Amino acid sequence: MTQFLQVHLLTFFPPSNMNRDDTGRPKTAMVGGAMRLRLSSQALKRAWRTSTIFSEALKGYMGERTQRLGEEILKTLQAEGVSEVQALAVARAVAGQFGKLNEDETPARIQQLAFISPGERKAAFDLARRYAAGELPLPEKAKGKRGKANKTEGEEEVEAPEILLLRESDTAADIALFGRMLADKPAFNREAAAQVAHAITTHRISVDDDYYTAVDDLKRPSEDAGAGFIGETGFGSGVFYTYMSINIDLLIRNLGGGDQARDLAATAIAALVEAAATTAPSGKQNSFAAHGRAGYILAERGKAQPRTLAGAFAKPVEGGDIMDASIGRLEEFREAIDKAYGPTADATKVMRVGGEGSLADIIVFAREGV
Repeated sequence: MTQFLQVHLLTFFPPSNMNRDDTGRPKTAMVGGAMRLRLSSQALKRAWRTSTIFSEALKGYMGERTQRLGEEILKTLQAEGVSEVQALAVARAVAGQFGKLNEDETPARIQQLAFISPGERKAAFDLARRYAAGELPLPEKAKGKRGKANKTEGEEEVEAPEILLLRESDTAADIALFGRMLADKPAFNREAAAQVAHAITTHRISVDDDYYTAVDDLKRPSEDAGAGFIGETGFGSGVFYTYMSINIDLLIRNLGGGDQARDLAATAIAALVEAAATTAPSGKQNSFAAHGRAGYILAERGKAQPRTLAGAFAKPVEGGDIMDASIGRLEEFREAIDKAYGPTADATKVMRVGGEGSLADIIVFAREGV
């Protein structure tokens, strides 16, 4: 049966605006009839994936999410002496494997963000150099009206097969964890091994407004006393419940299987858990410095179907010590769920600031399940 690792975190963040909506105010959600602050799963995963923790632990095993691989190939080939017309044809032939190409002023760029693994990137540049050197004929359909290469008069057109660059599995740990979707090449989509919920405050909140001004340093005292700039930003504070579930077996398969994949999966899970406990989204951090740390972590390992414990906070937590009350509510709800449905976890580990355990203990526990 499939092995799952589930991680539940309670983290206090002071006044902040880490994840904004389309009006610039903190994202919210109505839960249990009460307004809560919210951090989207997209913002959380972006913060974790781009953290120093990830980049150092998984150096060489991280993908790139970009539209601009073709533009990088174009610049590289031109720097190596390939003509602009030929370089553009090659860049389009290669980049077109990752998505539909633009036909505007950025013809080497694809229209969607594509998650590209290190192996796929290397293969793309290798193939581009082979096309540019004439070792392989360009697929005619990939040249397009914007990238058609020069052809010697009388030269016979050769319809060349497309050499596939995409991989169904590889060593890109972030793609293996968070998945990818390629609309034009669904066979190479990657199902995410990690599911991450939107984080919500365990209690009722209100979003406040910060009215602020900026003073012109060169304004003379004899001039008016008005500010050089006036602005307003929303903010909120609270204890957030964050939940994630990792399908360990799927993660190993996404990484290609085998002992090397298992070792890499353990490293990726350790980095993910550490980042989740210590890294926050970057929004407005220069204004609020809301660099929180999880006050409580519950890690569970087992083969039963995962379940969130967000139901513990369907009724807003109240009281003076919100963190302590949230921990109590979560543990009570977990016991009640397990009593009703049977235990979900074969093994658990808890960290509570000021109490039992440490983040290092949680990380060791998480790695042991791989």
